[in-house]
Amino acid sequence: MNHRSTPAPGRCPAAHGAVTALHGPEFAADPHAVYRRLRAHGPVAPVELAPGVPAHLVTDYRAALEVLRSTEAFGKDPRRWRDLAEGRIAPDNPVLPMMAYRPNCLFTDGEQHRRLRGAVDDSLERIDPNALRGYVERSADSLIDRFTTTGEADLLGSYAKVLPLLVFNQLFGCPPELGDRLVEGMTGIFDGVDAERANALVYTTLTELIGIKRQQPGADMTSWLMAHPARLTDEEMIHQIVVLMGAGTQPQQNLVAGALRLLLCDDRFAGDLAGGSMPVDDALDEVLWLDPPMANYGVHYPLADVDFAGVRLRAGDPVVVSFAAANTDPSLRPERHSGQRTGNRAHLAWSAGPHHCPAKSPARLIASVAVERLLDRLPDLELAVPADRLVWRPGPFHRALTALPVRFPPQPVPARRPDPAAAPATGTAETSGDSRWNPPSRPSGSTPPDGTSTARPPASAPAARRPPWNFLVAWWHGR
Repeated sequence: MNHRSTPAPGRCPAAHGAVTALHGPEFAADPHAVYRRLRAHGPVAPVELAPGVPAHLVTDYRAALEVLRSTEAFGKDPRRWRDLAEGRIAPDNPVLPMMAYRPNCLFTDGEQHRRLRGAVDDSLERIDPNALRGYVERSADSLIDRFTTTGEADLLGSYAKVLPLLVFNQLFGCPPELGDRLVEGMTGIFDGVDAERANALVYTTLTELIGIKRQQPGADMTSWLMAHPARLTDEEMIHQIVVLMGAGTQPQQNLVAGALRLLLCDDRFAGDLAGGSMPVDDALDEVLWLDPPMANYGVHYPLADVDFAGVRLRAGDPVVVSFAAANTDPSLRPERHSGQRTGNRAHLAWSAGPHHCPAKSPARLIASVAVERLLDRLPDLELAVPADRLVWRPGPFHRALTALPVRFPPQPVPARRPDPAAAPATGTAETSGDSRWNPPSRPSGSTPPDGTSTARPPASAPAARRPPWNFLVAWWHGR
């Protein structure tokens, strides 16, 4: 690790080169060891997010809450980012797609944020959780059917990666061939691999999706955002979908894979699993506390030079909240950082303040159903490699496995009855229902939301293994 001594109090650490790199395989292999060393600097420590991108990382729980909630001192708009504005960040830097300004509810403040966030919140509230649960179950079954007879699988590539894509396609009315390109682009953005190209791929694909929904609106998130009284422009539409997709695919797959890893290799959970119990909610809580899918994000910018937690922060310098480090802050009450954190939801995995995750309820529902369905279908799962040989993907922002290989006794594909509510095989992820915005603009809890449609049950998979994304068009057509 590129870790150096602590600078003199009150001085800007970056100026003295005291920087810890949050990129590369060393950090990915054991980030909590890095967080422990960073705490020697105090609640805020200098880091490098990518080569040439200095920032400060908040590792203290209370300091993190202060940054996330103090809109009078910290802003989210990356146009304040001093190094970027002054040309010190190259346009192809791998973190730019995750940090550069977009006109969405994540990167705006004040009235613009309230307007954009209102459209997102209202549209999310129209999702019927019961319909969503049913769709996730059927999608999970379709994926499990593809490997249940083989006795082995990579649960990341064949399950945790694909399931959020199917859900995204359905909720956003997205044809699967576009979903394929969107996931490719978002993966490149999160991993910082050819991020400039990945960013362009996401933009052009979403432009195409919005064009489709202008012509054929349906009961889906894209159409609801389009019809919202906030009157989003096409540019704003693209960037709201980017932030929702960013939250709904990569972090979602990491949450599913993280919970499965914990259930399979942690004795506290594996014992219950072997005994017929499925402590899925407990495992999700543990992942959200210890290894949240977005480990370091919540980027803020001081509105003016400020002394914060013993460090001088300059206006416009990135301040990144480490949700993972804050959650494991030793100063928290012992029950929050030792043993199982059953039922304790005070973690910061969903962030906090005005920019907290708007989709945490559906995200948790999707993850819990995905894990429960897999364990119900394949109760004798076990890791195919020792737990300490699992590899984590490098990157400053996420906590993500490269693969999750498992083995299990092969199971036959069960016969399924046709679903009378299944969507027609039109080649697009059509949903039924009214796409118009129905007042009030914020639906009340008593207003029945438009349901998501159900997908047609697919036929069982052929024995030959195919790349995970290529089967999606065939999946919609029932092949």
